[in-house]
Amino acid sequence: AAGGWVAAQAQPGRTIIELSGEVLRNGQPLAAADRIDAGDRIETGPDPPAVFTVVQRAFLLRQNTRVALEGDTPTAVRALRLLTGAVASVWGRGTDRQIILPTATAGIRGTGVYAEVFPEQDFRGYFCNCYGTVDLAAGSETLVSESVYHQSFWAEPAPRNGRLLTPAGAINHT
Repeated sequence: AAGGWVAAQAQPGRTIIELSGEVLRNGQPLAAADRIDAGDRIETGPDPPAVFTVVQRAFLLRQNTRVALEGDTPTAVRALRLLTGAVASVWGRGTDRQIILPTATAGIRGTGVYAEVFPEQDFRGYFCNCYGTVDLAAGSETLVSESVYHQSFWAEPAPRNGRLLTPAGAINHT
């Protein structure tokens, strides 16, 4: 995927880097020549991955993932709402950028992150700050994660030992 993200920089205007299997945009089959913009909903089938960019943001969606890209204009993605599945993403520096899971919200300050939602565990969330700085919140609980190499948390659907954000090890990504 990292090679695909680097290739995206060499191809201005192209947003889709790699497609494998069924990928839908707003309920319609996605083709390599299509663009992905803020306001789009992307859904992958059982064959990974889908790799795409939107301006200074790169996304790798794993199999059986559903996301919604939110923003003010087509090229200004301000939030990625992860409904189910898993996504790795890299965001350029800036403010007012978020990844939203059912159980937590991460304010992105320019970083690489991995997030996954586990529907079979009451939509328990997993969030890894692979590098950079992230403001993480679940309910009234907040923390700032500064990492150079994988700082991970569970975003619990209900308090565990009184906490909604609990430490986790790196899982399902390298």
